[in-house]
Amino acid sequence: MWWQVAGALGALGVMLGAFGAHGLEDKVTPERILTWETAARYHLLHALAIGLVAAHPGSPKWAGILFTAGILIFSGSLYLLVILDKGWLGAITPIGGICLIAGWVALALSPTGG
Repeated sequence: MWWQVAGALGALGVMLGAFGAHGLEDKVTPERILTWETAARYHLLHALAIGLVAAHPGSPKWAGILFTAGILIFSGSLYLLVILDKGWLGAITPIGGICLIAGWVALALSPTGG
């Protein structure tokens, strides 16, 4: 299952990154473009991390769950902040960051399965 999640989130990350680069450049401030780029960068990096979960001999479920939640909350809140221009959404972003960190810890602590 984690291969499919990684593939879907990776494809979505590329699409959203391209949308930010080409569809938003004349519509939002340069500061907001940087925010979008940060969202897309973390989105794609952690889609790859979910691929690591899929390749892991023990397929650590919690790492995959936390990485997925982190992408949705961290990157999702930043994407919405840019599109809706609601600065308060930035207050949600650290929750996603904690999920991403916890995903790496879960991956580090998972048994190798072999």
